[in-house]
Amino acid sequence: MTDLIDPIEPNDPNHQMDAIHTKDPAQSISLDAPELHLHRITRAQWAIVTLVLALTAGAFLYKQLFRGPLQHTAAMFLGIPAVLAILLALTPKSKSATGGILKGIALALLIIAPLLGEGYVCILFASPLFFLVGLVVGLIVDYGKSKQSATLSCLSLLLLPLCLEGTVPELTFNRAQTVQVTRVIDASPQVVEAALSHSPRVDTPLPVFLRIGFPRPLSARGVGLEPGDLRTIHFAGAEGDPPGDLVMQITERRPGYVRFETIRDSTKLTQWLKWTGSEVRWNQLDERHTSVTWQIHFERQLDPAWYFNPWERAAVSDAAGYLIRANANPEPGRR
Repeated sequence: MTDLIDPIEPNDPNHQMDAIHTKDPAQSISLDAPELHLHRITRAQWAIVTLVLALTAGAFLYKQLFRGPLQHTAAMFLGIPAVLAILLALTPKSKSATGGILKGIALALLIIAPLLGEGYVCILFASPLFFLVGLVVGLIVDYGKSKQSATLSCLSLLLLPLCLEGTVPELTFNRAQTVQVTRVIDASPQVVEAALSHSPRVDTPLPVFLRIGFPRPLSARGVGLEPGDLRTIHFAGAEGDPPGDLVMQITERRPGYVRFETIRDSTKLTQWLKWTGSEVRWNQLDERHTSVTWQIHFERQLDPAWYFNPWERAAVSDAAGYLIRANANPEPGRR
């Protein structure tokens, strides 16, 4: 019987190949491990998947909380940041504090912006400020990495006064602002005055800057240039708030001059600025041309002043130019 059995040599290569095929399948898988690694999801791919899931979960969570009674609770203000923190923890780490801070700010804005509807204009204006602060803080932390505790303490002392602006009257810069725009109208003063006696034509195209997300005028009513006459401009709503009206009354009138004062403002615009009044002056240049100056008085509602004041003045300047075209410019055929 022993002659019929082929002796097995321990180092026989043929035997080794047979052994591979006769081993338990669970054991033979390990020999193909390098090939299986090619089909596994990489760490970077997992980070992308996690990012998408976190953004989706954050959006869903925000929508649910915003619509219910929990919109002002810790579920909103701690739950959403928790989603963001988990997202940041699972994404690839940055090599510097600057990179980590800017990445965190970018992810926060990505989560918030799609959920605000028309309110994305706030994120649009505020995002450069967020990134600027993050960049400054990150660069200082990276520069003083060897003494990080002392660096963060100095940063806190430096940033704290800046963060308190607008919280109390003593830490608030002057909010009252005035913007003035002058345009030349191809019409006589009498025709310009007749045009001013009517409501603005809201079908006049808005400037590009005012079309990026601000509430738009939908209709206007009111006639006359005598003290007590009213102008009412109906604005669209935004961020889930209903439409509102800006109601202004003429309080002063003399040749070539009229003054409007706001008596009621229920528009969404009050979150950015309060329109307190406006003055219109028109002077004849020649028989066919009249100079019209529209001056708007408003109060800035956003802080810090050094950042938001230029933005608000630019928007109001465009509004003054729009009012000249829509209200002081005569309708086609009336010159």
